[in-house]
Amino acid sequence: MDLPIDHFRLLGVSPSADSEAILRALELRLDRCPDQGFTHEVLIQRAELLRLSADLLTDPPRRQAYETALLELSRDHPGETAGLDVSPSREVAGLILLFEANSSHEVFHLASQGLQPPQSPTLGSEREADLALLLALACRAAAAEEQEQRRYEAAASLLHDGIQLLQRMGKLSEECHKLENDLDALLPYRILDLLSRDLGDQVSHQEGLRLLDNFVSQRGGLEGTAPSPAPGGLDQSEFDNFFKQIRKFLTVQEQVDLFLRWQQAGSADAGFLGGLALAAVGFSRRKPERVQEARQHLERLQLDGCDPLPMLGCLDLLLGDVGRAQERFLRSTDPRVKDCLNSHPGDELAAFCEYCRSWLRGDVLPGYRDVDAEAVDLEAWFADRDVQAYVERLERSENRASSLGKAFSGSSVKQPFPWAPLDPDGILPLSLGGPDVGQPAADQSSDEFASDGMAWIDRLADLPRPTRPVLIGSVVFAALIAAFAGFSLFGQRPRTSVSTAADQPQVTAPPTATLQEEVLMPQVPVSAVVEPLTLEQPNEAQLKGLLQAWLSNKAVVLAGGKSDALPEVARDPLVQRVAQERARDAALAQTQKVVASISSVEVVSRTPQRIELNAVVTYRDQRVDAAGKVVDQTPQKDLSVTYILGRDPDRWRLHEYISGK
Repeated sequence: MDLPIDHFRLLGVSPSADSEAILRALELRLDRCPDQGFTHEVLIQRAELLRLSADLLTDPPRRQAYETALLELSRDHPGETAGLDVSPSREVAGLILLFEANSSHEVFHLASQGLQPPQSPTLGSEREADLALLLALACRAAAAEEQEQRRYEAAASLLHDGIQLLQRMGKLSEECHKLENDLDALLPYRILDLLSRDLGDQVSHQEGLRLLDNFVSQRGGLEGTAPSPAPGGLDQSEFDNFFKQIRKFLTVQEQVDLFLRWQQAGSADAGFLGGLALAAVGFSRRKPERVQEARQHLERLQLDGCDPLPMLGCLDLLLGDVGRAQERFLRSTDPRVKDCLNSHPGDELAAFCEYCRSWLRGDVLPGYRDVDAEAVDLEAWFADRDVQAYVERLERSENRASSLGKAFSGSSVKQPFPWAPLDPDGILPLSLGGPDVGQPAADQSSDEFASDGMAWIDRLADLPRPTRPVLIGSVVFAALIAAFAGFSLFGQRPRTSVSTAADQPQVTAPPTATLQEEVLMPQVPVSAVVEPLTLEQPNEAQLKGLLQAWLSNKAVVLAGGKSDALPEVARDPLVQRVAQERARDAALAQTQKVVASISSVEVVSRTPQRIELNAVVTYRDQRVDAAGKVVDQTPQKDLSVTYILGRDPDRWRLHEYISGK
């Protein structure tokens, strides 16, 4: 065997040590014999190797020749390590000395080779026992070195290989148990290592997600209710700190999936965090339907020791249900709500919006890899067309317009602001700032009312800050209130001029839009066979074709069909994600009709193994029930999406995507 060590390192002395120092070192090494359980024969061989090295280094002519050979080797082969030839009978002893010289990785590798064919020792021999013990010791030491360098997954790989070898041999069950304990204790660090890597390394990321899911499940949810100790050796406080650290490496959708799965397994904390994650998805991606899902989800939870009214009020506010939002806020005992109200005397909407911003920025949006926690822009939210359209549909489905009409007709209170405290009967009085709404002036025409309503909207610019930026962003609410007042209270629609009915034909209000529309038919051709993209340097057109194939085949699956081509363009985790989404729809007896096309692509970065693209996707969809009725839809819009492609191993496939606005 050629040991990667020189005589100086084997003895543990400096190359400048004199003969006296070398002999003292020899004496110390002989006295400090390893006590881990090696056989007597191999310890004798260890002593012989030490004496041979000492003899050479204390003989001046031989030492000079050896040092000259070392200098020539370093000159001719820089970066390489000098080696020692060891006879087969002393190989194990040499490995022990190499282990004592802190070369654990080399010892583990060489011992592993020595225990496997064709070098396998005789079963039951002393050589087999010594090699197995040395392998276990070197495995633990090498894993500890990797852990010190924060290479946790590499440490876990060493421990796993060592455990497998010992189990296969049926040797050293106690040492094998120690390795297993080390591997269990390493689990939280492995998860952190794998998930903190670049999203382009999807193999590592998915393995980290799998380990995290198993870890939380084995410990009995986020609360740690399992009767037996969970792997990782973390108490509840340590686990909480670990989980706070780990969350920032997970995307918001990944957290939604994990939390809801853990909730189904009985974790109440996961259910609460799942509701917040749904709200984060909805607000950050301008998906009001997810905000509605978050509200329904949180309303179903039993939150002991927590006042849920403020956060539900925030979700009400985001969904345009200002009456319910105000009721929840005013019933809440949360001192932060009262502080906001006290800081905005007489201006409750500003107080509620301030609380909502603080809640989103502090409790909802932080802790996700792909969400900007500081981007809390209520103006952009309320100005978004998808949000406005969804709020309108929600109001129609909840018959919210008629309830606002009752609030108008039951109130005679003038307010310069459309939100006011509940009266003793629980009615929310609303006013547009004109005459008492319950008793409009007899000579006031619908045109005058329309003018007054629009004037109220115009007066938003005169409101003091911080109310003004809130209402400018919330102009959709002002428009809805004006519309509801026009339809519900007066039963007529304002005309576009002040002319009388005799001057112009009556303008008829358009019929209320419903979801009973023609079901979308895919307009993007779907190919039954997709040619793999194998070129090492594909151009933008070829990359665009790959992304379009992903969108088209995904649409086929969501529509209830089957696509054998999907694995050709996307990795298994993404294919499984599509299958899971289809399974959820099937459980509801629904299908999705998606029309999506790549308008443009731009290469952000490119390496031989990874390509990052920014793409503009023209998108629209409908959700259809078993009877063919449209139950929800997304109008056509352009989305900015980041796509990560990887080479697996001879073709390009989609590894991950991050949707933008």
